[in-house]
Amino acid sequence: MGYLKYTQYVYILFGIYFIYDGVVKFNEGNEGYPLSFVIAGMAIFMFFFRRRFLKKMDDRNKNK
Repeated sequence: MGYLKYTQYVYILFGIYFIYDGVVKFNEGNEGYPLSFVIAGMAIFMFFFRRRFLKKMDDRNKNK
């Protein structure tokens, strides 16, 4: 279960990558840039969701 502490940071890396991808596509005039920004937003949301969920699980395990 220790690997779950580190997998949340993968979402941040994906978010940063897709923000970069969206900016590059926007500057080139490519029409696929909104999808990159949507995926980046979802990845950042998942980072905070997983972080909160992991904290709840840690608090539950401490109370037992």
